[in-house]
Amino acid sequence: MRVLTCADSGVLVEVADLSAVIALVAALEAAPVEGVADVVPAARTVLLRLVPGTDPAAVADAVRRVPPAPAGERAGGETVVVPVVYDGEDLADVAALTGLTPRGVVAAHTAATWTVAFCGFAPGFGYMVGDDPRLHVPRRAEARTRVPVGAVALAGEFSGVYPRASPGGWQLLGRTAERIWDLDRDPPGLLRPGVRVRFEEVS
Repeated sequence: MRVLTCADSGVLVEVADLSAVIALVAALEAAPVEGVADVVPAARTVLLRLVPGTDPAAVADAVRRVPPAPAGERAGGETVVVPVVYDGEDLADVAALTGLTPRGVVAAHTAATWTVAFCGFAPGFGYMVGDDPRLHVPRRAEARTRVPVGAVALAGEFSGVYPRASPGGWQLLGRTAERIWDLDRDPPGLLRPGVRVRFEEVS
């Protein structure tokens, strides 16, 4: 773990991998550090945004002393159910990549426990990690110029839901009518770091 101060407004913690990110966030939730206004996880870093006037060096020292949480653990939080119509263009390709049937892919995706590890790419896009390694698949060889809003997809170890129409190279499993990003909602993002997600098949 490497802890760096970011001017006078933040502290950046670099760790080995995503499991270490999730464990660090869990540790900071269990033992909050004074002066930290927001914890922003990414794939291999955790940014701590500080309350104005907080000493970054003091926060960095406190982070180094935070008791570690078991790797991969995250404090229990909100659970969101996302209804999905599994008719994605890449469902058959994912079945071939995983050695499952298309129905087997759907069964695995809906049975897995998913947790939003971090957000990025577009407002409201949550990178969700699951507990079924059979669903780890590569991105498409060629990205699409337009993926529709609500598309439910896989890439690498992650599942995601496109909050708006955009280019994308993930493998499309299906679609949801759930509003993933809504500026009239507080907070606007449905899929936030720490939120647990359960996908539910609908017709």
